[in-house]
Amino acid sequence: MFDGVIVTGTAQRQAWQQRVLPPVERVRPDVWSVPVPIPDSPLRYTSSYLFVDDPGVLVVDPGWDSDAGRAALTAGLAAAGADIADVTGIVVTHIHPDHHGMTGWLRERSGAWIGMHPEEARTLPRRAWPNRRPNTDLAWLLRHGVPDADTAGLVMNADRIDELMDMAEPDRTIEDGDLLPLTRHELRAVWTPGHTPGHLCLHEASAGILLTGDHLLPRISPNIGVHARSDGDPLGAYLSSLNQTAKFAADEALPAHEYRFRGLDIRARDLIRHHDERNAEILAALDAHDSPTAWQVAAALTWSRGWDSLHGLLRRLALAETLAHLFHLATEGIVHASTTDPVHWHRA
Repeated sequence: MFDGVIVTGTAQRQAWQQRVLPPVERVRPDVWSVPVPIPDSPLRYTSSYLFVDDPGVLVVDPGWDSDAGRAALTAGLAAAGADIADVTGIVVTHIHPDHHGMTGWLRERSGAWIGMHPEEARTLPRRAWPNRRPNTDLAWLLRHGVPDADTAGLVMNADRIDELMDMAEPDRTIEDGDLLPLTRHELRAVWTPGHTPGHLCLHEASAGILLTGDHLLPRISPNIGVHARSDGDPLGAYLSSLNQTAKFAADEALPAHEYRFRGLDIRARDLIRHHDERNAEILAALDAHDSPTAWQVAAALTWSRGWDSLHGLLRRLALAETLAHLFHLATEGIVHASTTDPVHWHRA
């Protein structure tokens, strides 16, 4: 137990502390947790969940596509008494590659349908970037104050963009409140936008479980960011989703990373408080600088590893998170963005 949150996935937590993969576990009758490795990532693995049903198996978040990932998912299915051919459905909580990456391969091998929220489907790169030009990403970085010397380590290369363009399309959409087509389980979709626009949690009331994806993790604060293909107020959406998730206080959380826990309401309040504190830190950074860019604000904030230790994707995510807070504060009428390029920020 820590900060009011009770760890229930003790074997998972022990494996996390030892930096090894946790075991495949049967967490409820006909519900299995399968760790799928993420290569070269501090997150280490994604917990894919299997719902064994009469027609076959529903897989939630197959994980990162790699030889090791395919072997891990296949072994997890075998532990549950099934194989790839038994998979009839795949639900994706969101389309990040450590969740959605193996979905296309799994559908090819099994013939299963793929489902996701319609707002998530709209963010698939093939849909979101139909007329993307080669310098679009670089222009976005420069617009938010990234110095020329730093852009090379942050800009998305063409090969990576091509990979993302090949992400599997859904066969069906899953709306908030929808029951999934299962006979042994009443698994209901809960729309929790924020980490991504169409992020889904999945609730089975009779089993007392909520699959939280990346929306709620026991220790890590998920990245809430503004990215090159998005705008709006993702942080505002996330805070609203956290308030909704707190209503599942009696259920055990089955997250996509780290370990299972209880205390969803406590964890939701912790994350709301964390973002309130980050807003205050950003306002202090604005007061200490003369109309800084988002990049300059990000460099002035407190990061767990320190700004200087962040490189590549981690520094880009830090910029995206800073922008999410600035956009939210702008929506609240507290800060204002200039119309210049690069964009500068100040109190309204």
